[in-house]
This record gives sequence, C-alpha cells and structure tokens, in this order.
Amino acid sequence: MKPAAETEPDMREKPLNLRHLRVFLAAARTGMISRAAEEMHITQPAASQAIHNLEERFGASLLRRGKGGVAPTGAGDVLADRMERAFRHLDAADSILSRRAAPLHSHTTSAQLEALTAIVQQGSFVLASRAVGVSRASLHKSLRELERVVGTSLFETTSFGVRPTRVAEAFARHARLYRHELDQAGAEIAALGGGETGRTVVGAMPLARSYLLPKAVSVFTQDHAGHRVSILEGPYESLLLGLRRGEIDFLIGAMREDLPARELVEEPLFDDVLSIVMRAGHKLAAQAEVPPHLLTAYPWVAPRSAAPLHAHFVDLFAGAGLAPPSDIVECSSLNAARILLMESDRLMLLSNAQIVLERAAGMLVSRPHPAGRISRAIGLTYRADWRPTQAQSTLMGAVRRLAAETFGHGKAGF
Repeated sequence: MKPAAETEPDMREKPLNLRHLRVFLAAARTGMISRAAEEMHITQPAASQAIHNLEERFGASLLRRGKGGVAPTGAGDVLADRMERAFRHLDAADSILSRRAAPLHSHTTSAQLEALTAIVQQGSFVLASRAVGVSRASLHKSLRELERVVGTSLFETTSFGVRPTRVAEAFARHARLYRHELDQAGAEIAALGGGETGRTVVGAMPLARSYLLPKAVSVFTQDHAGHRVSILEGPYESLLLGLRRGEIDFLIGAMREDLPARELVEEPLFDDVLSIVMRAGHKLAAQAEVPPHLLTAYPWVAPRSAAPLHAHFVDLFAGAGLAPPSDIVECSSLNAARILLMESDRLMLLSNAQIVLERAAGMLVSRPHPAGRISRAIGLTYRADWRPTQAQSTLMGAVRRLAAETFGHGKAGF
C-alpha cells in the first residue's frame, strides 16, 4: 500500500553504485587506495576510478590525497558517516533473512535493491519498471539474482499477480532506509558547498495541513527555495507505513496513546482544545455556549471511527447522558466538512486550530465544549534513528515555533 497518491518515484536518478561506495569506505578507513583495492579484489586504477565517479556524482572532493595516503575531506566524512548508517540498515535486513554469510552489502548491487523496493512499493512489475526506468526483463533479472544472494524467494504468484512475501516487505523497508541515508548524504554534501538541495516529505493529518504546516513551509521556503518539500495526506495508517519505510520523514497530527511501532517516537507540540463548530449564521451561533440538551437537535458531521477524534465525539453525548445523533455524515476531509457545515445546520466537534482561516474570514464560528476544556495532544512523529539534515531541522524548527506562537498556552481554544 502506498502512503499517498501524490508521491512521485524518487528513483528517476540512477542509484549510487554500491561497489563504488564500498571502495570509498575502505579507502577512507585504511587511508590507502591501494589497500582498498586489495580488499575489494580490484586493481588500484579501478579503485581510483570508482572514487572519481563518486566525486563527480556528489560534485565534491571526497578524499584528500597526500604523500602518506588519503584522508576524507569534510564531504568525505559526511558520506562515510551516512554510509555506516546505511549499511546498518542492510545489516538489519541480514537478521531478518537469517543469513550467516558475509554482510549483505558485500553481495548485493544497488540495482537489485532498487528492484526490490520498487516492486514492493508499486505493487506490480509493470509499475515498478516505469518507476525505476528499466525494462521488466531487467527487473526480473535483478530480482532473481537477489533471491539467489539471500537464498529465499521474495515474491509469490497469486491469481491477482505477483505478491511480495512478508520477508520481502521487511527487507524492502530496510533497503529503502539504506537509500534514504545516501539521499541525506547528497543533501548534506551539497550544503557544505553552499548549495541547497534535498527533500523533506511530511505526512500531514487534517489538523496540520489546514494551517500549521502550510504556514511553516511558507516561512521555511523563503530562505530555502532549493529544498523541495512534499506534503502528503492520507489515512494515518497509510502515512505511518510510509514513515516506517523511509518514504516520509515525519508526521504532524494527533498523537496516539499507543504507537504501533517501537522504532517510532512522538514529540508533543501543543494541546489542541476541542469545540463545537458551525456556520456563522447558525441559530446556535447567537449563544455564548451550546446547551447540552440541544446537542442532538441538529444533524452532525462526525469523524471516521478509526480517527482519534471519534472517541471524543462519542464522549460528547455520553457525558451529557444522550444517545449519539442519528443524522450524521462521517467525514475525514476538512474541505468536504466545510461545505457540509456552511450549507446546512450541521454541527461538528473540531478544534479552532483546524479552522483558523475560516474563523478569520467569518465563515465558521466555534463555541466551547459543553464539558469544559477538552483537549488532545498534537505532535510530531518520526523514526527514532532518523537524523535530519540541517535544512530538515530548520523546517521542523519552523513548525515548533509556529505551533508555540499560534496554539501554545491555550491559544487554540477558549
């Protein structure tokens, strides 16, 4: 399942040659290109050419040559560090595959790893071949070679086509995280030279994408025009899957009491105060508060059952000793909910943080929750082992500052 329809394959650029990376890492570790050549069982000219190819790819010198050997430059230190992190992801894949042979990164190729991740992500060989930019025959060949290396089948044929095994899905997640570290290396090396590249993919749940995230991105891009920001929306479960795969860098939205994955962490931003929302001309808009006994006198827009807000919706009526309303429209889209509210007398349990612009424009109004100050925690979710680039850290800083300035200390409520 893909995290969102808006995602574009980031495989259009040819992946870094894994063998070239290993040559560079060996040279950086030993301080000698000749020793790196010996370790890799290639000639010294071939080793030098491999490193030269990487330097052309990154647009920076990676090794400083001297009489006593070689040493990493600043860019070389960045690449070596990110490679160590990348290889740890492949080592984790080794444990999933129960392999006892040499490390996976010493027997696989970038083409094989790209083939695996593309097929798992796209769901078919046809779509995967388009994403990677190679023929289906080449994709099949890379996959067969990879299966020989790992010693197990990674896909099974069903009546609906080819389906990855559970092992393949777990393997692909680590392979994608491996690729993500190398992408981060490219952005950091470019930044060392004064360039602005890189990309941040943010999974935004309804509250974040209505105001907080777009505003933060607008502020961020004023000074980081070369950094690409992608905002993805979708069900929480789908966004979470993309986060764990490395396809999304961080999420913004309602925090969950029990995270479904141990490798994820949550960082609170602010407490989101819930209120009763309605159109500006609604009969109840003339009152400072909504009398509890009138809660069921009007139709409602309700959150979907899987959303964290649904429990608050149920408690709203239970706390007043009322049965839930029968006339409801279940909706998880703020755009659709806005029309439903403005074109009828429907009510909705929502937060002022989600209707900042609508309130300012006089389109919608809100009234306090009948039970008092009821709130939910809004925060960031990211992988525990994720290390953002400087630009990504700056973007997250913009989100934190805007959240504190706009919604901190009860500003999102009454």
